Amino acid sequence: MSDQKYFQNITTRERAIFEGAITMGALFHQFVGTPVSIDSVPSLEKAIEESLALQPCINAVKVKINREMLEKAENEYEYLSLTGDMLDVRVSSQYQDVKVVVRMQYIKELEYPLMYVEEVD
Repeated sequence: MSDQKYFQNITTRERAIFEGAITMGALFHQFVGTPVSIDSVPSLEKAIEESLALQPCINAVKVKINREMLEKAENEYEYLSLTGDMLDVRVSSQYQDVKVVVRMQYIKELEYPLMYVEEVD
């Protein structure tokens, strides 16, 4: 059964953006709060990328966790809980002939981890 009937009220472009955006929302609400240390960064980045790539219409995911923030962590446990301001993420989605890149990164001037549409082709 095709899911097209459920998205008949939006354009192909809107569907490509929707798929990227919903994946970004899943990232934020699923992984923020995860314990992370400087040693676990590579495996956590990979786990996030592989998990999000399973979502419909997702072509590629690139996750970078800010290692400087972890290196500056001064606590006896040597880890922090992952926060949105530690993440720089690009999600590439495609629906039919429309390709979209949705990004989340900390924007210093806004003091906020902003999710936005970076590219639409």
